[in-house]
Amino acid sequence: MASRTALFTKDHPRYRWVALSNTTLGVLMATINSSIVIISLPAIFKGIGLNPLEPGNVSYLLWILMGYMLVTAVFVVTFGRLGDIYGRVKIYNIGFIVFTAGSIALALDPYSAGAGAMWLIVWRVVQGVGGAMLFANSTAILTDAFPVNKRGFALGINQVAAIAGSFIGLIVGGLLAVVDWRAVFFVSVPIGIIGTIWSYKSLHEVGTSTKSSVDWPGNITFAVGLTAVLAGITYGIQPYGGMTMGWLNPWVLAAIIGGLALLVVFVMIELRVANPMFNMHLFKIRAFTSGIFAGLLAAIGRGGLQFMLIIWLQGIWLPLHGYSYEDTPLWAGIYLLPITIGFLIAGPLSGALSDRFGARAFATTGLLLNAATFLALLVIPVNFEYWEFALITGLSGIGSGLFSSPNRTAIMNSVPANQRGSASGMAGAALNAGSSLSIGVFFSLMIAGLSSSLPGAMTAGLSQNGVPANIAAQIGQTPPVGSLFAAFLGYNPIESLLGPTGVLGSLSAQNSATLTGQTFFPELLSGPFHDGLVLVFVVAAAMSVIAAVMSITRGSRYVHVEEAVPEKGASVPQPSTRSV
Repeated sequence: MASRTALFTKDHPRYRWVALSNTTLGVLMATINSSIVIISLPAIFKGIGLNPLEPGNVSYLLWILMGYMLVTAVFVVTFGRLGDIYGRVKIYNIGFIVFTAGSIALALDPYSAGAGAMWLIVWRVVQGVGGAMLFANSTAILTDAFPVNKRGFALGINQVAAIAGSFIGLIVGGLLAVVDWRAVFFVSVPIGIIGTIWSYKSLHEVGTSTKSSVDWPGNITFAVGLTAVLAGITYGIQPYGGMTMGWLNPWVLAAIIGGLALLVVFVMIELRVANPMFNMHLFKIRAFTSGIFAGLLAAIGRGGLQFMLIIWLQGIWLPLHGYSYEDTPLWAGIYLLPITIGFLIAGPLSGALSDRFGARAFATTGLLLNAATFLALLVIPVNFEYWEFALITGLSGIGSGLFSSPNRTAIMNSVPANQRGSASGMAGAALNAGSSLSIGVFFSLMIAGLSSSLPGAMTAGLSQNGVPANIAAQIGQTPPVGSLFAAFLGYNPIESLLGPTGVLGSLSAQNSATLTGQTFFPELLSGPFHDGLVLVFVVAAAMSVIAAVMSITRGSRYVHVEEAVPEKGASVPQPSTRSV
């Protein structure tokens, strides 16, 4: 019997819209927090009194940046399966509580320096656990609440929130960081409290659940294996020994190889246990498999695009156009608005149209459009006219919107009702793992591109402006990741590199002003950066094309036999176990 405090019963015609609005709020909050610290990291580190660019502090930087996304990617499948067993709404509601508790703790960090950073890392992990609960069950709740012929629109709105939130977080983080770094975390608290109360009072269990035991071996091997792989790839971008990157670091190799081995063990376990954490037989469904792997590749490309554009804007374009390094994080978020606008336009529209025409045409077109925009970004100059940049990035947002909403709808339509939590979790894992992988993959590609030309350009430029030859050579041989992180964080890169040497104080006022001004580093970086960008965006375009091929192979519209329950007067495909 429904609770007397419920706003609507589960059979009420407006219940589906209550479910849509609540789950969209939850996903939006979770994804905003996945990116909100990217722009506000300088203010956060200044607030706790820690220099993130010192060699001993780079791990703090990586974990504050990556911990949330990594934990969300690791646990989203587990919580999806727990939703199938114990109730999707129950796990979703707990997620709101955990997320809100983490937000409160982050805003009240009582420590400074390393201890303050560790506090933030631990509670970002807790926040990520709550985010995983929200991610894993939001699309399953919507799939339960909406009939087939309305589901694409609903999941389209949800996916718009999921992906647009990552770009909105850049702007919100920049605005709040100017006020106070604690506000970056505290902003989620009132939203979390309202969402927790609202979801508890309004959401009902309307889906099919499967009472079974928890697959602990599967959960443990998946969590440890995926954590090891993602952590290893993240640490691979750090210098090791005399090398610019750490891919040959024994610990990195052990993490990646050991993690992959555990994931193989996970697959073997899932094929043998009676009640698996994830039913591997779902991969026999072509629409599901194509959607998952296309989604993973699209997420890697989208995450790489986001980080490369931030570095491009903050390290080169904004300083050349008169913005101070300290102000570049906020303005980078603002100048990336065309991506969000394009996504907001295309996401709901393509989701609604996919209800009628299926996902294949929209998803494939979106991926090919994304591939074209990656290549178009290589055509414009590094110091571009903004209208060119806005047009290309806006089209990229449209491409992502055309793909994401229909693709998620196709995934959820293709699975049995009692596997929706697991399917939602796997789709969420692909999205979040792709975002995590993108940093390691594309930073490595960019560093590889920079390594051939930046050291020489840096050494020559410093020497021409009065820096002693030995110091200039030393700075020139510094791994490019330091310059990238400095630009990424809104620090003055040359000041960060030369400051510890004490050379700036011995230079003439003119040379010092030139080196730390707003044009020296951007002009120095422009050529090498474009070399790296060619490698990055060609690989990203290739990923999008491969994902498009996978999308085409999904077949025509497929709806699982349990799904075809049309509303009165609606025309939907007849129940079938094959594409229709």
